Amino acid sequence: MLSDVEIRSVSPVFVGRVEEIGVLNEAFARVTSGERDSGGTAAGPQTLLVGGEAGVGKTRFLEEFAGRACQQGAIVAIGGCVEIGADGLPFAPFSAALRALRRQLPDEVAAAAAGREEDLSRLLPELGEFSRDRHDEESMARLFELTARVLERIAADRTVVVALEDMHWADASTRHLLAYLFRTLRSGRLVVIATYRTDDVHRRHPLRPLLAELDRLRTVTRVELARFNREEVRGQMTGILAAEPDPTLVDEVFERSDGNAFFVEELAVAENEGCATGLTDSLRDLLLVRVEALPGHAEAVVRLVAEGGSTVEYALLAAVSRLGEDELIEALRVAVGANILLASPDGDGFRFRHSLVREAVSDDLLPGERTQLNRRYAQALEAGPGLVGGDVRTTRLASYWYHAHDAEKALPVVLRASVEARRRHAYAEQLRLLERAMELWDEAPHSAGAELRPADHAETYPACAGDGATTPLSYIDLMAEAAVAGRLCGERERALKICKRALNRVDERADPLRAAWFWVQRSRLIQSLGRGDGWHELGTAQTLVKGLPPSEVHAEVLANVASWSMLHDPGPDSLLAAQRAVDYARMLNADDIEMNARITLGGLMVDAGDIEAGLAEMYEVRDQAVAREMAAHLGRSHVNLPSALEGIGRSAEAVRVLKEGVGLAREYGLMDTEAYVFCNMAESLLSLGLWDEAEAAVESAARTALSAKTRGSAGAHRAQLLLWRGQMDRAQAELDAARAHFGTHDPMPQHSMPLAGIAAGIAAGQGRLLDARAVLATALDAGFPPGTQRYGWPLVLAAASLEAESRGLPAAEPGRAESVHRIRGSAKTLAAQAPIWKAHEQWVRAELLRAEDRDTVADWAAVHAAFEPLEAVHDLARVRHRLAEALLSGDRQVRAGRGTAGESAGLASAVREGAARRSLGDRERALVLIRQVTETAERLGAVRLAEAAAQLAQRARLPLAPAAERDTTPRPLPSADEDPAETLGLTARERDVLRLVAVGRSNRQIAEELFISPKTASVHVSNILAKLGVSGRGEAAAIAHRLRLFPTAPEPMSG
Repeated sequence: MLSDVEIRSVSPVFVGRVEEIGVLNEAFARVTSGERDSGGTAAGPQTLLVGGEAGVGKTRFLEEFAGRACQQGAIVAIGGCVEIGADGLPFAPFSAALRALRRQLPDEVAAAAAGREEDLSRLLPELGEFSRDRHDEESMARLFELTARVLERIAADRTVVVALEDMHWADASTRHLLAYLFRTLRSGRLVVIATYRTDDVHRRHPLRPLLAELDRLRTVTRVELARFNREEVRGQMTGILAAEPDPTLVDEVFERSDGNAFFVEELAVAENEGCATGLTDSLRDLLLVRVEALPGHAEAVVRLVAEGGSTVEYALLAAVSRLGEDELIEALRVAVGANILLASPDGDGFRFRHSLVREAVSDDLLPGERTQLNRRYAQALEAGPGLVGGDVRTTRLASYWYHAHDAEKALPVVLRASVEARRRHAYAEQLRLLERAMELWDEAPHSAGAELRPADHAETYPACAGDGATTPLSYIDLMAEAAVAGRLCGERERALKICKRALNRVDERADPLRAAWFWVQRSRLIQSLGRGDGWHELGTAQTLVKGLPPSEVHAEVLANVASWSMLHDPGPDSLLAAQRAVDYARMLNADDIEMNARITLGGLMVDAGDIEAGLAEMYEVRDQAVAREMAAHLGRSHVNLPSALEGIGRSAEAVRVLKEGVGLAREYGLMDTEAYVFCNMAESLLSLGLWDEAEAAVESAARTALSAKTRGSAGAHRAQLLLWRGQMDRAQAELDAARAHFGTHDPMPQHSMPLAGIAAGIAAGQGRLLDARAVLATALDAGFPPGTQRYGWPLVLAAASLEAESRGLPAAEPGRAESVHRIRGSAKTLAAQAPIWKAHEQWVRAELLRAEDRDTVADWAAVHAAFEPLEAVHDLARVRHRLAEALLSGDRQVRAGRGTAGESAGLASAVREGAARRSLGDRERALVLIRQVTETAERLGAVRLAEAAAQLAQRARLPLAPAAERDTTPRPLPSADEDPAETLGLTARERDVLRLVAVGRSNRQIAEELFISPKTASVHVSNILAKLGVSGRGEAAAIAHRLRLFPTAPEPMSG
C-alpha cells in the first residue's frame, strides 16, 4: 500500500517531531475509530496544514506518517504541485492523488465516479473525454463538489489519507479546490494534509490569504515544523553516517546548517565523502559543489532536468539530451547514485531529490543557456507529442516556447493551452495564459496573429462580425475571454481593469454590441466588488443596443436591466424589460438568457400582484433547470422561488422548496447559493415559529457564505432573531456586522429595509424611543417602490407600534401628530394583494388607533381573525397580546377614572359595577389569549413578549399557572377593582416615585419633591425597575402611562 509513497530521505532514522506527528496520529485515530463528539456527531474528515521552511523535513515527516498509516491498513495517496519553469499545472496534486487512489482501488473509484466520469475527467483524464459544456462559476463549483463527494464515497468504508505537497507552488485553481475541500468535506474516514513552505509565503504570495482563510475554520489543524536542535542534529547525523559523530563535527554542522534537516544531510554526506574542507561558506554553493563534481554528461543531464520541470519523463529527456541511450542511462545512474536525482514514483521519469537542489542548479544557468534548453524541450515535444501525457502536453509546450522567448511559436500554443484550461474549469490558469497571450501579441509577427481564429466564445460576447472560420482573432477578443476568466476565478480587480482597457479600445459607434457587452461585464464586476450599484454601466449598455436588431447581447442587456431593477427599483419598467429579454432570447434560441430572464419575470409578476401566474412561471423554470442540470438556473430558482413564496406568506411551501435547494446546491457545489438558500430558510422558519431550526439555518448560512452579501444576509437574520429574543447587545453587534458586509455603495431594499426595522427595534428595546422614531422616519420618507410591500409593511407596522407604545410619554409627544400622519401616508402607498399583507394593513390601522387611544376590541378582533389562518406564529402571538389588552381595557378605563368632572360619586359607582359585570366574559377570553401568548413566547424564546404577557396578566390579576397546569387547573378570576399599582407589587412610596419618573424627573428632583435623599430616590427607582421587569426609566414611564396609573400629571417644578 506504500507503493505511491516516495521515500527520498538519506537518513534511515526518523528524528524528533514527537509532538507534531502526534497531532497527525490523533487526527488519524479520530477518523479510524469513528470518534463522536458530546452531541453524538461523528468526527468527520480531518484536515491539516503542515508548514515549514524549505529543507526543514516536511517530506520526511509526511513519509513517516504515511508509513505508519499504511501499517494500520489505510490507503495513502500523495500528490505534489508541479512546476514547469515558473508555472504550475492546474489541479496537478489532485490529479496525482486521484491516480494513486485509482491504482490502489480501481473498482471503488469507478463506483464513486459512476455517472460523473465526463465531469471528473477534467481532473483525471483516464476517466474519459470531457465535453465543451457551459463555462461559469457553477461549472467549476460542480467539479469541486464532485471531487469532494468522490473522496467521501471512497473513504466511506475505509480510512484514506490524501496528502498534497508543496502548496506554495500551487496554481490558483488548485488553491481554490483545496479551500473548497477543507470547507465542505462532511463525511468519510478521510484525512487530508497539505504541506507548504513557510519561507516562500511572503506578504504578497497568493497562498497567504488562503492560509488566513483556512485558519479561521475550526475544522483545520495547523502544524508547524521547526528546525532541529543540537541533539536532534546529532541523531540525524548518526542515522546518516551509521556511527556516532564526533561532538566537534556535530557542533560545526549544527552551526552551519542552523538545524535545517536538508542542510544537515548535505553537510554530513560531504564530511563522509571527505570533501568538507573544500566547502564554501554559502549553503547554496554547497548544493552546487556536489553537482559540479559529477562527470560531464551527468552534470549536463542534471542541468537539463532542472529546466524541464518538477519531473521530466525519460522519453522526453532522451529526445532533448542528444546523448546515446547508453550514455544517458549511465549519466542518470551517476546522478541518482550521487543522491541528486531520483526516479519519479510512477517510474517513467526523474526528479531532484530535493527542490532546493533543483532551484540552485536552475539559478546557476546562464540566461542564454536557459533559453536554449527551453527551445530544445519545445522542439522535442513538438516533434514527439507522445513524449508526455496528453493532459499536460499543451501547457508544457506553451511554457517551453514562452521561456524560449519565441513569441511567434509561443502565441498560438499559449492560446490553445488557455482553451484547455477553460474546458477543465481552471479559470485562474486560463486568465494567466490569456494575459501571457496579450503580452505576446505585440511581440509576435502580424502574420502569426492573422492566422489565429477564435477557438471559443466568452458567454454572449460577439466575437466575430462575420464567419468565425475566416475572421481573424482580435486583441479585443482576447480581452473579452480574459475578463470572463477573471470574473469566474474571483480575480475581479484584474477583470475590471481589462474591461476598462477594452472600452478604451472599442469604438462604440462602429462596434456597439462589443462595447455594450463590456459595459455589462463592468457593471457586474463593480457590483461584486462593492464599488457601486452598476446602474450607470447598465444604462450605457442599454443605450448602445437601443434600435439595433435583436441579438444575444441585446437580450442579455435587457435581462440584466430587469434583474437589477427587481433588486434596486422594481416597477413596471423592470417587468417590461424582463418580458422583452424573454422574447428576444426565445427568438434567438438563447436558452441561458431565457431561463435567467424568466426567473426574474416570475418574481416581478408576483410582486405586481399576478401571484399565481408568476409562481407558475418560476416553478416551470425550476423544473426545467433541474431536469436539464442547468446549475446556475436551478440555484437561482431555488433562491428566488421560495423568496417569492415567503413574500406572500406561504412559508411552509417555501421551506419545502428550500430543502430541495439545499441538496441541489450541495450536489452542484454552489456554496454561496447554499448560503442564500439557508438564509431564506431561516426567514421562513422564523415565520413558522421554528426559531431553533431557524438559528441552525443561519449558522449553516454563515459557514457556507462566500460573498459579502450572503454574509450580510446571515448576520441580518441572526440580528432579527436576537432582537425578538431580547438580546439587544448581541443583536446590535450582528446588525453592525451585517451593515459592514453590505456596504454603502450598492443599497437594495431587501437589505436596507429589514436592517432599518432591526435598528429601530433595538433602539425601542433599549428605551431610545426618539432614536427609533428617527430611524423609521428616514426609512418611511425614502418611500416604498412597487413590489417592496413585503419589506414595507413590517416597517410601517414598527412605526405605528412605536407610536402606540410611547403614547403619553412627555418626551415622545413632540412630533407625534406628524409621525402618525407620515405612517398613514406610507401605508396608503403599499399594495396588499396577499392575505399576509391585508392582515398587516389591518394591524397598522389598529396600532394607529391605539396610538390615538381610539382602538376598540372590534379593531383587534378583526386583526386577530386576519392572522389566525396565516403562517405567522410570532405575529399571531403579538396580535393576541394586543387583543387581550383591548379586552381588559374596560377595567383600565374604570380604574383610570375617566368620568367627567360633573359625574356624581353614585353614577361613577354604578358605571364601575356595570363594567365589572360586562367585563367578566372578556376577562375569561383575555386569560385564554394571554396563556396562548405565553406558551408561544416561551417555546420561541421570545423573552420580551413573554414578559409583556406576564405583566398584563399581573396587572389584570389573571392567573398564569405553571406550564404543566395552564390548561387543566381552574382558577377563580379576581375582581377588576384592584389598584393596578398594587398588582405590580409597588409600595405607596414607590408609586410616588414612579409618578415623578413618568414625567421625566431626575433623582435629585424626586428627592427634593418627596423630601428624601437622592441616594434613597435612586434605590426606589432601582426597585421599581426590577418589579416592572424593565431596563430603563423610559420603559417604566411607558408602562405607567399605558396603565393610566396617574391620571393627573404632577405640576412642573418651579425654579
